[in-house]
Amino acid sequence: MFLAGCVLYGIILNTADKTLKEEMDAKKITQIENAILVIDRNDYKLYLYDDTTLVKEYKAVFGRNPDQKKIASDLATPIGTYEICEIDSTSKYNIFLRINYPNIDDISEGLKLGLLTKKEYEDLRFDYFYGTCINENTRMGGKMGIHGIGDFDLIFRNLPFVFNWTNGSIAVSNSSIEEIASVIRKGTKVVIKK
Repeated sequence: MFLAGCVLYGIILNTADKTLKEEMDAKKITQIENAILVIDRNDYKLYLYDDTTLVKEYKAVFGRNPDQKKIASDLATPIGTYEICEIDSTSKYNIFLRINYPNIDDISEGLKLGLLTKKEYEDLRFDYFYGTCINENTRMGGKMGIHGIGDFDLIFRNLPFVFNWTNGSIAVSNSSIEEIASVIRKGTKVVIKK
């Protein structure tokens, strides 16, 4: 009963949300030319910019561990600057926008902390500079990104409180990930702040 009441309250709160098209019309933006995603873990928000103009903000949740991602199984969200390297519209979480984690700073830190061998370090550097997405089968982990909620969208998007539940990725509602995916492309910059 409590959960049903929370979800109903969340539905009422979310009725005021504007669509991306409504936000673009209000700002007189006809097309997003240079999408940039800025994620603020402290505010539980994902901000969609067109270059330097804030277009829309979305409610977001993260990994269960509040620290910075260091190893595959730590359930933490990465912090740093990344790019979208893959767009998967067949994900169980609706749409998955994979980022190129670990980035060069993460890789260097992994070597310094002894999480990577010199060979793994060199292989990941090669992937970073010459590949698209980074090899996910290292001790640092991989396959991090931004995704929807999937089958439990109605419940999770309408919770009036924050519940971090992912393996380290960033989750937004199904409708939010669909809006975001409609204006980004491979190579879109993603900044994740603590």
